[in-house]
Amino acid sequence: MRVLIQLRPSPDVVEAVVNRPADPGRGATVADVADGLPGVALDHAYAPVALPRPVPPPGGDPLSLNQPLGFSLAAEDASVLVRGVIADDEVAARVAMLSSLRPDVTGVFADPVIHTTLTCGGDPPVGTWHDVERLLGADALRAEGLDGAGVALAVLDTGINLAHTERQLGRDVILDAARSWIPAGVDGRPGQFAVNHGTMCAFDTLIGAPRATLVDVPVLLSRRPGGSALDGLLSDAVAAFAHLRGVLAAQPAETRALVVSNSWGSFSPEWDFPVGHPGNYSDNPAHPFNLMVTALDEAGADVLFAAGNCGRQCRDGRCAYPDRPIVGANSHAKALSVGGVDISGERVGYSSQGPGRLTARKPDVCAYTHFSGSRAFGDAEPDSGTSAATPVAAGLVAAIRTRWPCTRLSPSQLRALLRRTADDRSAVGFDFDYGYGVIDPDGIVAALRRRSAA
Repeated sequence: MRVLIQLRPSPDVVEAVVNRPADPGRGATVADVADGLPGVALDHAYAPVALPRPVPPPGGDPLSLNQPLGFSLAAEDASVLVRGVIADDEVAARVAMLSSLRPDVTGVFADPVIHTTLTCGGDPPVGTWHDVERLLGADALRAEGLDGAGVALAVLDTGINLAHTERQLGRDVILDAARSWIPAGVDGRPGQFAVNHGTMCAFDTLIGAPRATLVDVPVLLSRRPGGSALDGLLSDAVAAFAHLRGVLAAQPAETRALVVSNSWGSFSPEWDFPVGHPGNYSDNPAHPFNLMVTALDEAGADVLFAAGNCGRQCRDGRCAYPDRPIVGANSHAKALSVGGVDISGERVGYSSQGPGRLTARKPDVCAYTHFSGSRAFGDAEPDSGTSAATPVAAGLVAAIRTRWPCTRLSPSQLRALLRRTADDRSAVGFDFDYGYGVIDPDGIVAALRRRSAA
């Protein structure tokens, strides 16, 4: 079983890990952090990742997802994550032994396989991306100066093919290679990966935010032994989020904006510790990745996750959770969980229904999917699944951020705005099929005008 091991080494080692992005040549190695862990085959290609310590308000709970938190990367506060493998038949014994023999080991967590969220259906496209562009009110957004200009939009997926994206859109696209991030062992350069799921996601973000700056983060190209080219490991997403926190911190406060689109998730409890185990991911707000989501939100990023394609009417064949399939970060209180509707506003049968595991009221909203767009999978194949709905919503968020940086409108305030203005499609108020409803750009623009005039 692949695991993430959390350690609290000496402050000088922690400081070396924290400062590694600025000075890679002097950063701490895996051996510096975790040499001699019994029963663990350490992955020395995975650079140690600093995990900030949540700092709750006085009297607060550091693991609560519904309260403001601060996060500290000070050497005396932060911990460090490394990656390794424990024999499947000895997991419980090895975890117990690590905790007893190494007092610097503070946690052992699941590193589950993560997959893209393509649809299970074979239905033809319903409408085109120009229909989605119209439904997003692209002309009205541009008239308000909301086109994504200057906004960093990170696509965590299988990598982006910039040339294909530009051909399909018929115009140039901005991609920032310097702020992109590639997992160790993955060959390729930002914007030059094979046309696949990540290219579809990148295309779909640009429908609502045509001038946004893409940041390419191909986390799903990392490979587990025997894995496919469309799954990765959650540990690489942990490292990617640590990188993105640095990207955000480097921006001027007056224009600070980062939108993070995640069209992937964990489909099976097979790669996770059982619910209730301290190393569990699906239901555990203390898992390092779930803490990273909170930390990135606190720093000012808008984090979006696909609700998944485990809807009761058309479940993806990989869905192995018997109930409540919106798991882990896809159900995080600090992330916008996105379900899918077609261009008529009707929920697509594969869009996962709540309740979520970390937060019951999931999905938050729905966005458009199953339309002809990127042609990443062929001319006749739709951009589908909540995989397409999520970047469509991310593009709208990036458009808003053009004039409303996080220092003017916090991520939690923007999520509340998206939920409050959504077009209710089912029961009055929230429901587990549509969340609060379908994203409504006109309602959002009107609300922002009122806020600006107040």
